[in-house]
Amino acid sequence: MRIASSAPVSLVSSRMKPAPAIDTATNWTVDPEHSHVGFKIRHMMVSNTNGRFRKVRGRVVLDDHHLENSQVQAVIEAASIDTDLPKRDDHLRSNEFFDVENYPHLSFASKRVEPAGPKQLMVVGDLRIKGITKEVTFKVEYPGTEVKDPWGNLRRGAIAVARVHRKDFGLDWTMALENGGVVLGNQVLIQMNLELIRATGPLAPFEVPAS
Repeated sequence: MRIASSAPVSLVSSRMKPAPAIDTATNWTVDPEHSHVGFKIRHMMVSNTNGRFRKVRGRVVLDDHHLENSQVQAVIEAASIDTDLPKRDDHLRSNEFFDVENYPHLSFASKRVEPAGPKQLMVVGDLRIKGITKEVTFKVEYPGTEVKDPWGNLRRGAIAVARVHRKDFGLDWTMALENGGVVLGNQVLIQMNLELIRATGPLAPFEVPAS
């Protein structure tokens, strides 16, 4: 009696190959007209001074199903600093602070993204200011939903907060007060309110300046 041979090994193997992974990531760009990059620092030991950077660009690759695959990149023009006081802004642009002629950009590039609760993320990455790079963690709140604006663009938002010490980035200027204390505190609160627009195709290469 003749017994039919089994199927070739190569055919069996091909049938058992797992289906390719589905790419669930979406691409987004920062809308600079509807985003705010602000900071707050202690002044004279009695109050806070608030400011912002008016020129920012960035992009986000967001994978809601696999958050660890998400990425964030942003670049800020240092000279766009604005504290509502021109004389103070000129001082902040000088070499005693941001030295914008030699270091025209601040930048951030994520290294990992982790869930931190309902609609919350921890984004860990490299913050570069005045040529110095330090690892910083941003706590991010995002609604997890997108909306369509009147022009057909898909949008979503996020609020990112971090605390840094300015002297870690070479922002060393200080002045003592007669009764003790200093004019300017060391800890800076960074808060970014970002509005993102979904890209209709692949994102163009994003260049993060070295300075």
